[in-house]
Amino acid sequence: MEHILFLTGRLAQPALERVLASIEPPAFTWEVREIGLQVAGLMTTEMVQRRVKLPVEADRIMLPGRCRGDVEALSTHFGIRVERGPEELKDLPRFFNRAAKPIDLSEHEVAIFAEIVDAPRLTVEAIVARARALAADGADVIDLGCLPATPFDHLEDSVRALKAEGFAVSVDSMLTDELLRGGRAGADYLLSLKLDTLWVADEVDSVPVLIAREPADEASLFAAVEEMTRRGKAFLADAILDPIPFGFTRSIVRYQALRDRFPEAPIMVGVGNLTELTEADTSGINALLLGLCAELDAAAILTTQVSQHARRAVREADVARRVMHAAKRHGVPPKGITGALMTVHDKYPFPDTPAEIDAIAAQVRDPNFRVQISPLGLHVYNRDGMRLAQDAFTLWPQLKLEADANHAFYMGVELGKAEIAWRLGKRYVQDQPLDWGVAVERKSEDLAEWCAPGTTMKKG
Repeated sequence: MEHILFLTGRLAQPALERVLASIEPPAFTWEVREIGLQVAGLMTTEMVQRRVKLPVEADRIMLPGRCRGDVEALSTHFGIRVERGPEELKDLPRFFNRAAKPIDLSEHEVAIFAEIVDAPRLTVEAIVARARALAADGADVIDLGCLPATPFDHLEDSVRALKAEGFAVSVDSMLTDELLRGGRAGADYLLSLKLDTLWVADEVDSVPVLIAREPADEASLFAAVEEMTRRGKAFLADAILDPIPFGFTRSIVRYQALRDRFPEAPIMVGVGNLTELTEADTSGINALLLGLCAELDAAAILTTQVSQHARRAVREADVARRVMHAAKRHGVPPKGITGALMTVHDKYPFPDTPAEIDAIAAQVRDPNFRVQISPLGLHVYNRDGMRLAQDAFTLWPQLKLEADANHAFYMGVELGKAEIAWRLGKRYVQDQPLDWGVAVERKSEDLAEWCAPGTTMKKG
């Protein structure tokens, strides 16, 4: 059985030992070693190399999740595998379970068409800039949305400029003239053709998206699919997803009927009617709709980012398509794969119980404030004792920081973050930004570099 050496600090050692003893059934033997520092989060690889003597009687060394420095160099030094564990020691059981069953999110099967809905009103340069941003968020095809009664004189120039940048392009219009212009300029896809306008597909090389004459007219969509199949031409078929409460459920039934009738046909699902017209967090809506796409074996979705509440729709869809593909491939529910789509609440927001926080607080011998949260509220402690409240304003007078502006500012920011996390049920870690998942762009952190000041320690 593998033997793992866990390195930690004095404050975390008792809790770490309890967590490791609770893992059942034990998949490894272990030793916890405190290497002469109080806070495990301040550990560095240089410190480990100085304080842990050779030889190490273990198969692996596990460092605190926020240990900074060159882990590979440590592995070379000790001659065994060295790695960082999770940021919270309470996550160790899930960490080892996940490590045993890695799930790859690099693959997906659904292409994302991202529509620029006001393309006729934008310059070519603005269209290209918007396309770059959408592609960075995960879009595979840039959809140029034409507008009723709005000239799009620079349609051809826009298509050519996007193609010159290496983008796949679709043109989305109700007018066959605009579709023909886009196709002749080199558009890869045309949205959309009906049974009566299939002749457009004979005039250009673009792949058409087929729709029914009216959403409920399934027969005309089926006929269009059969005709394009007979011609041997590529296409996508879209049964049209209607918004709530204007036929949403019935439209899902139409998609299933389309799949049942044509088991191999490539299907497109337009998700914007749900994300844009439902005032709810779009991360959950995208998760559900991409789950639907996974079950339908859909080839593509069409999405938009018009409403401000849907401004992360493309990025959310990119994550969701990968999660749902992985869940389907592995035959598991879409849980425990990534928390990126849980933007408001966390699954495990309170890693420590009030009693465990009290036990840690009892060991503190310095005046620095520590902040943690539990189901009871915000815990603030130092050598002078514990303060507990459910809002920052109640705690503030107890800190007695009126004469220390810098420390007051720091604690104000931290308590504000902690209260938000407590009220929403999010994970809070002092000196770290709250994790909003895919809803917020967050720079990846290189733990091989020395630690920059925490968000609340930066000076203007």
